[in-house]
Amino acid sequence: MLLFVGLGNPGPQYAGHRHNVGFMVIDAIARHYRFAPFKPQFQGEVAEGRLPAPNGAVRVLLLKPLTYMNLSGNAAQAAAHFYKITVSGITVFHDELDLEPGQIRVKSGGGTAGNNGLKSLVAHIGPDFRRVRIGIGHPGDRARVHSHVLSDFSRDDHLWLDPLIGHMVEAAPLLAGPDPNAFATRVALLRERASAPPKAKPE
Repeated sequence: MLLFVGLGNPGPQYAGHRHNVGFMVIDAIARHYRFAPFKPQFQGEVAEGRLPAPNGAVRVLLLKPLTYMNLSGNAAQAAAHFYKITVSGITVFHDELDLEPGQIRVKSGGGTAGNNGLKSLVAHIGPDFRRVRIGIGHPGDRARVHSHVLSDFSRDDHLWLDPLIGHMVEAAPLLAGPDPNAFATRVALLRERASAPPKAKPE
């Protein structure tokens, strides 16, 4: 079994925040692949299901910690311990200030770049989990970072955000494979196809 963790804060007042993009991706994966309904467990909400793969479907546990961002590691550690999932089997979706809006990067290990959710995860499960970094852009002033991440995506943001989440969902089965770059490559290809002008029909 693999563990996919989305970072965010619980409650309807936070649902549209940039900081909650991890929750948004997890919810979209659950809907698209018809995972079981979310249920409370491990200080969070979890849903179990399967992602298609060439050698057979892969079991995946989706987790949205309900501990607020700063304590996300508590829930991830509890779920991983219960299901005996090693850190290499954990993928975390989170917002990234240091990437332009709509950019994504995938890597295993590394620092936390000041993200308190990542700090908590590193403290509880170590640094070597896979990260799907979803760019939300930097407001340009450190004093504005807090209000930036804890504010809703704008209407214009949704012009790139909604298609991006759709592409990430379609590519999600590749996260069950050994090559972390395959997921990002597939998302880039889907975005390129979506933005390409339609081909002219022969007359």
